[in-house]
This record gives sequence, structure tokens and C-alpha cells, in this order.
Amino acid sequence: MDIVYIRELRVDACIGIYDWERKIRQQITIDLEMGWDNRPAANTDDIAYTLNYKECAKLVAAFARESEFQLVETLAERIAALLLTEMKLPWVKVSLGKPVAVNGSREVGVIIERYAKDIVS
Repeated sequence: MDIVYIRELRVDACIGIYDWERKIRQQITIDLEMGWDNRPAANTDDIAYTLNYKECAKLVAAFARESEFQLVETLAERIAALLLTEMKLPWVKVSLGKPVAVNGSREVGVIIERYAKDIVS
């Protein structure tokens, strides 16, 4: 399986469990690794066979901006499900970081991997 990736997609979102977090927007970072067979695109040099990573980024950014989840775990799960279903991916890895969550750290977060075969319709 080939991988199409997006690194450090930055989005301002409402995320967190504390009252003060519910009143502000915090910047989160999202890294995506998306399973895709790049051979048809490479063999034909035709963009029609590629995974539209710009559309993936727009979809994820809009979703995260509009969300109001408390947990990064929940947001990561929903992003994975969104990409698997909307972009018809066989596999996705979502890394979601919250830079201001722990004093003294650059960032904390979660990394999840999900497969289309595991999505319940």
C-alpha cells in the first residue's frame, strides 16, 4: 500500500475538557497518512487516478474547525471515519496534536490507525 501524506495541518478548534478551553479556540496540528494505490496515476501520469490531498485537507480542516469535542481521541476517531468514508480510503493514520496541553512539552496528542473494513455503516 502506498501512502499519501499531509504534515502539520494547523486548525483552530474548540477542544478540551476544561471550562476555559470551551470558551476559546486552540490551534491543533493534524498529520495524515492515507493508504492509496499510486500505480495507476504513475503509469498514466493522469491526475484523475490520484488521491486529491487538497480535498482531504479541506475536508479535515473544515470538520475540525466546526467540531466541539472534548477529547482529542474523539476528534481523531471522527477524522479517520470521515476520510475512510468520504475519500474511499482503505487505510488511514491520524496524528492529532495539542500544543498547549502540558506545560514544558512542545505537543501532546494521539496517533490512530483505522481501516475501511472496520467501519460499521
